Amino acid sequence: MRGEDTFTPIGGESVFAGRILDVRVERFRHADGEEVSREIVRHQGAVGILAHDQEHVWLVRQPREAVGEQALLEIPAGRLDVDGEAPLQTARRELAEEISLAARRFEHILTYYSSPGFTDERVYLFLATDLYEQHLPSEENERIEVVRWPLDRLEQALAECLDSKTIIALQWLQLHRPR
Repeated sequence: MRGEDTFTPIGGESVFAGRILDVRVERFRHADGEEVSREIVRHQGAVGILAHDQEHVWLVRQPREAVGEQALLEIPAGRLDVDGEAPLQTARRELAEEISLAARRFEHILTYYSSPGFTDERVYLFLATDLYEQHLPSEENERIEVVRWPLDRLEQALAECLDSKTIIALQWLQLHRPR
């Protein structure tokens, strides 16, 4: 049935264009001839970095005004907002900007859609190990507290976390971490 249930884009219009996202009303025609409209948030995408050493995973706490959180616990992350910058390059830059670290080893964990019912945002998750200090200036309006979380308290971090990319990354670490 999957091959029969195909659709074709037939046009659309932008209803809002901002610094972080665009909102569009798009129209699609399905194989059975039905036409539908969808409100779609277009987003450049983002990266998340699961940085850890033998004893700690590096997290951040930061205010997230959109959800009313004063200090949401998250992995370091950032938007794909530099033209021509590949996700791995963005991950390297964001790690240095947010927590003043770099990694000798980066590994792509997975890529997923954050909420495919209304946005095309893709999130690229990377594992960063063999860490060392490297500072890059962060965006001036970021309010980030760096959190060095003990790996032996990973369950507690998961229990405290409400952020999807962080939950995915920490659960991945639980499954793949050498004991």
